[in-house]
Amino acid sequence: MTAVAPALGLEGGLQDLADELVGWLETGVRPDGLFADDVFCDLSLPQWRVQAQGPDDVYAIRETDHPFRGTVSVEALDRTARGFLVQFEERWDAEGQQWYCRELIHCRVTDGRISELSVYCTGDWDAAVQERHAEQVRLIRA
Repeated sequence: MTAVAPALGLEGGLQDLADELVGWLETGVRPDGLFADDVFCDLSLPQWRVQAQGPDDVYAIRETDHPFRGTVSVEALDRTARGFLVQFEERWDAEGQQWYCRELIHCRVTDGRISELSVYCTGDWDAAVQERHAEQVRLIRA
């Protein structure tokens, strides 16, 4: 599991929640008490939007539509007035190839648990999309 370095911006309970969230994203193992009983998730994809309420339905968005285990590399982790923001890239193997995506999740925290997630995802890039991107785009920063 990729640990979320404390130097990235959080301490104490928020750091613990960020660690648990990243752990779940990587392993699929549901941590106890991560989400509030009425947690709400709003997931935006390039051409789709999905919402869920309640821990089981929020977990199911990920577990049903993205059941693959992989590596989550946290690029940024910042405290907000209502919780924290985590920016990461993810890589996993499926269908005989390596996949990639980038995400930004704003987690609203209430009473020590995540009560709301606003998730923005690039969508899943297969090997062909990654290759086309590498040929056509020169990134200034990795």
